[in-house]
Amino acid sequence: MYRVLVPALVSLLLAGCSMGQSSSLSAGLADSGQPTSALPSSRVASNSASPAGTSEPSAKRTASNDDHIPRGTFEKAPSGALADRDYSTTQLDPDKARDLINAYRKEKGLKPLKLNAALTEAAKAHSRDLAKWDRISHYGSDGSNPWDRVKRAGYNAKVAAENVGTGQVNMQEVLKGWQQSPGHNKNLLLADVEHMGIALVQDPRTEFKTFWTLVVGSSL
Repeated sequence: MYRVLVPALVSLLLAGCSMGQSSSLSAGLADSGQPTSALPSSRVASNSASPAGTSEPSAKRTASNDDHIPRGTFEKAPSGALADRDYSTTQLDPDKARDLINAYRKEKGLKPLKLNAALTEAAKAHSRDLAKWDRISHYGSDGSNPWDRVKRAGYNAKVAAENVGTGQVNMQEVLKGWQQSPGHNKNLLLADVEHMGIALVQDPRTEFKTFWTLVVGSSL
């Protein structure tokens, strides 16, 4: 039976959730055992304290430990919180994203990841769902968790992990947020994963504007 490893308190941009059939719960920021949701670089999720002296709008979000909220309730961005950001050049090149992640892993002595069609589909499905509801969560609107979505996509995983983010302008920004958050950084640097899928959905009608999902894993 798999266990879920997720940061309980996050003061950066993103949400991370990892799962493995033989993994155990880790200490520190990844010890809640619950998937999470999202907040800005200057704030934390709803059950956490914000750093003193910050005033940035809470629109770029990260995971919180209360993401198992009842279906039908969602984390929302304040109206107009990201209206002054320029998303005109925002795009995702999966090959370049892979190369950025692999360069970071190489610095840490880890093997590179290969893009995987099934994990990419799982990432796309979740980003589409988040954009549809203009929210941030590891749970899908149908109640699914990352493990469910990986299985649905046809990936027979022994280990899988998910990072999500909203409101970031480019891959460099979202990756920096993941690197600076211990739990999400742990997902980037999992030694026993070999594949990845990444997706971006943009919708200017939403408050969050961009919805990023990264899924990494290794198969049985």
